[in-house]
Amino acid sequence: MHIFAHSKMNSMGATNKLNYVKNILDNMPNDWLKLTTHRLDIYDESRAKVQFTEQLEVLFAAADARMPSLAALPTAYDYIRLGHPLSCLLEWAMADRYQLPHGQVISFSSQTMPILAVLRANLLQRKKTRVVVQGKLPNTFDTDVVREVYGYNFDLVQANASETLPAFEGSTILVSDGDMHDTTTYTQFAQGVDFWVNNVAGRGSVLLVSDASYVSDIQHVRRRETIAMTPANCLAVLQAMVKGAAVAPLDNSPADKARTRHYIKEITGAPTDALVGSSGLSVQYAIMMGVVHYANQNHRGKDIKFVVPTNCYGGTNDQARRVAACMDHVEVVDLAVDGDSNMVQSIDAVLDTIAAADAVPFIIAEIPTNPRVEVPDLEALKAVLAKERKTAAGAIAIDPVFILDQTFCPNVRFLGEGEILSTVRALSYASGSKFPSGGKCTAGYVVGNALTVELMQHIGQHLSLCDNEATALQYALLAEQLPSMNERIAAAYMHTRSFVNFIAQALPTAKINFVSEQLAERGFTPSVFSLDLPTKGETEEEKEACKRKLNHKLIGMMITQIPQESKYCVSYGQLQGCYWTIPATSTQGTTKEGDKDYIARVALSGNMDLAKHQAVFAQFVKEIG
Repeated sequence: MHIFAHSKMNSMGATNKLNYVKNILDNMPNDWLKLTTHRLDIYDESRAKVQFTEQLEVLFAAADARMPSLAALPTAYDYIRLGHPLSCLLEWAMADRYQLPHGQVISFSSQTMPILAVLRANLLQRKKTRVVVQGKLPNTFDTDVVREVYGYNFDLVQANASETLPAFEGSTILVSDGDMHDTTTYTQFAQGVDFWVNNVAGRGSVLLVSDASYVSDIQHVRRRETIAMTPANCLAVLQAMVKGAAVAPLDNSPADKARTRHYIKEITGAPTDALVGSSGLSVQYAIMMGVVHYANQNHRGKDIKFVVPTNCYGGTNDQARRVAACMDHVEVVDLAVDGDSNMVQSIDAVLDTIAAADAVPFIIAEIPTNPRVEVPDLEALKAVLAKERKTAAGAIAIDPVFILDQTFCPNVRFLGEGEILSTVRALSYASGSKFPSGGKCTAGYVVGNALTVELMQHIGQHLSLCDNEATALQYALLAEQLPSMNERIAAAYMHTRSFVNFIAQALPTAKINFVSEQLAERGFTPSVFSLDLPTKGETEEEKEACKRKLNHKLIGMMITQIPQESKYCVSYGQLQGCYWTIPATSTQGTTKEGDKDYIARVALSGNMDLAKHQAVFAQFVKEIG
């Protein structure tokens, strides 16, 4: 079945649905537009891709668009990155317009990532692809780079709405850039189209998919290498739909971009201008593809090794393996960093092995580590990174690039002149959904030291190629929040240190993972700690089951007794409140089971009722005896 096989549009049912969408927009909860956190208390991961829309259908059948009913709907996908209530609503309305199952309509903040998502799927399926462009591709979509660096093969065809497409043995992607209410493209390209990328007035794109078997792979690209169309942009598109009007033009202020870059440079001390992406993983993807491009040009024919901690954030782990899956000369190498493993020693051993193979090493690591909040000996780390190594043939090996995720402590200066990582090739990136924006947007950023200027140029090229730069609103929110970031970090750290000290006294048998006061004096002042609760049982299985039960009991008490502040969310760095999660079932979702951490991770802000949280914890200790 092709997506254009259905000819009836704007039926009475569609009209009724648009009226219902209008009522939703009039009554929707404020969180639908503002919230970036992943609410785990109303999230069933096994049904994440369908549950929200199924229950929305129930409300539609009952003509119920009341705010309390909408607020009770379950978490849509995982908020913002993979999807959120407004992106689901947009896709639901668009699916009705084009008579498609709602799961086969997928919105993107990017205009090029839906094309890349299909190309990736077809690369792995060894299937040919034809990209038919009605209008023009974005100027940054460099077809030579897509073929040579990403390894994606495709035919590019320029066409107009009056042409009939010849038959093609493979997938056809149609890319159009026009009025959402104009049905010309729909009717003219009624046959032979498998995917339609509908670019929407600078807001992103909406992808229509004919073959449901592609949906999961495309959604995975949206989850790991880009984001869904943002809530604000979805709202603008939905408002245009219900009015039958053109999408409102963007208010794109270059001043916000300049201010954001200025503040990031002021905070990090890095000599390069920041590159700002739509999310932390959007930035990380640009880093990965940028350094692959750099290595292909500068170390032609050599294998590339991405060295990645085994238990790091699941998105990092998964994305690295997804990049490697598409390229024969790229491989992921495991790195043990936490607990009994010493990051510096592990890096030293791994780099010796990579040097012997005359490969190109790129190390991705978190400092402090997640979730155990450990900081390596930084002088020893610098020495290991700077150490000259030899290949098996006796030649000087390629020096590594250290790619630092410093989301936990974005205030620490690593890269500026005279700083600890200024004399070895190093990049630093952070998720902006944490302290940089105070939880107001997902945008992330990357900076480099003076030795990485060429690398940063390649990263910038791939950020643009993927159309993953931060949106206008994201720049505005970062420009608004970055000036107060370091003050908020300091206040949140003070609350976190107080809470950690309280827990140590109230439950001395618990193992708390947090920075020492000596490290804090050096500037490592995270507001996140992890808690390994004491457990009971005769066997290891019984002890583990008891600990997991206690984790849920503690979180349940916090979010029910302090609902206005304590949230069961995968986040931190917000302007207020306290956030709880279990990394193994959230941030480490794609990490190998044996490397997961079934412990509680707690994140505090500088604006919360600390005494109340301590009182609830004391009650928890009393109840568990």
